[in-house]
Amino acid sequence: MDWQPLWLTFKLASITSIMLLFLATPLAYWLAFGRFKARGLVEALIGMPLVLPPSVIGFYLLLAFSPSHWFGAWIESVFGIRLVFSFPGLIVASVIYSLPFMVYPIRAGLQAVPQSLVDSSYILGKGPIETFFRILLPNSKPALLTAFVLTFAHTVGEFGVVLMIGGNIPGVTKVASVAIYNEVEALNYSMANQYAMVLFFISFIILLFVYSVNNRLLRVRK
Repeated sequence: MDWQPLWLTFKLASITSIMLLFLATPLAYWLAFGRFKARGLVEALIGMPLVLPPSVIGFYLLLAFSPSHWFGAWIESVFGIRLVFSFPGLIVASVIYSLPFMVYPIRAGLQAVPQSLVDSSYILGKGPIETFFRILLPNSKPALLTAFVLTFAHTVGEFGVVLMIGGNIPGVTKVASVAIYNEVEALNYSMANQYAMVLFFISFIILLFVYSVNNRLLRVRK
């Protein structure tokens, strides 16, 4: 079995999850506590990957990332990066496609922190930033962990978006989901089963670890 697609898959999932953890946390805080009229519009845009077929998102990202489009041409001219059929393109597409899986659990975790703790922090003279890092984030650990793992697992299972953006370039954009599709298309079910079993086993271990840690954290809080 060629391990390159699996390595690319977990590399993509790790980079995407880490990037989104830093990008989505302040966004989740803004959605949880910010006051603005366009909240519904912002939430609808963030949640679009939850309802749209991956091929639709992949198609429009392919158009936007193409060198013939102004955005793709601008990225290539300024940063020297071509997003279509490249690993950086997979990262950008995965960040966009997995955004709600990181934002919504973190927002729910932040909103679940007792208001009394937040009020006590302000009474003691702490500002919003210090309250965020010393009160809200420490008390949202289960949500942060859940969001990270959901994003990781969702990225591992991506197919439509990564196929549209990255294609099927061995060692560059051929991730495990694409490799499974190729093996099934070639009627090589044995090899497809090997890829699928590795993904199944690793995903199960990750979820088992997360739920075990979350249950332990919840017991400690009680």
